Amino acid sequence: MGVAQGAGVVVTGAGGGIGAALARRFAAAGARVVVNDLDAERARGVADEIGGIAVPGDASAIVGAAREALGGVVDVYCANAGVASGGTEAADEKVWALAWDVNVMAHVRAAQELLPEWLERGSGRFVSTVSAAGLLTMIGAAPYSVTKHGAYAFAEWLSLTYRHRGLKVHAICPQGVRTDMLTASGSAGDLVLAPTAIEPEDVADALFEGIEKDRFLILPHPEVADFYQARAADPERWLTNMNHIQQKWEATG
Repeated sequence: MGVAQGAGVVVTGAGGGIGAALARRFAAAGARVVVNDLDAERARGVADEIGGIAVPGDASAIVGAAREALGGVVDVYCANAGVASGGTEAADEKVWALAWDVNVMAHVRAAQELLPEWLERGSGRFVSTVSAAGLLTMIGAAPYSVTKHGAYAFAEWLSLTYRHRGLKVHAICPQGVRTDMLTASGSAGDLVLAPTAIEPEDVADALFEGIEKDRFLILPHPEVADFYQARAADPERWLTNMNHIQQKWEATG
């Protein structure tokens, strides 16, 4: 198992945070890495650091350019780019639309481009950076929570549909990670995520362990498995407990 020496890897949203950590980890394992980010300067900075190739731009539209940069073959695609859209049901339509586009549809569009070749040759690896919010939820962030559920559902669907045809899928679902996204989550993140936050490199290590063990669900915070089980076993109790956290957050505001 694992990532083959010289494998062609694409990481979106890799100008910093989890994406940059993934790019560094794949490069250290001997992969040829395309570093994608909307911020061209940040993409080039990480690519120069790891000996990779910068392909800046919208994550939804770079598969062709990334494939060309890798000599025609993508072996691993990390759908990592995301937006942490906060707000309630009253969030502006544009906020909801952006969250759907980046957190879900970018994954769908990448799969549309990649799967014909992968299924024909019988191999390919799709890595989806989801979030524990995709398994559970996140207070104060309806667009983020809902679309991360969508990202998880799409990764799950890909895995159950194509695993017998050689497709490997991994869904990474961390809680707090010390990135700009955590900082942007504000007081809700300070309350729920910051106390157990880990480094982006820890997420990359968890992914590589999951790849070695051929595991779909990657939990850099192992306790998320317990929360997920509790949610399924007793939804009423879980919702009540989450509402208590919501009330605590409101009281601090």
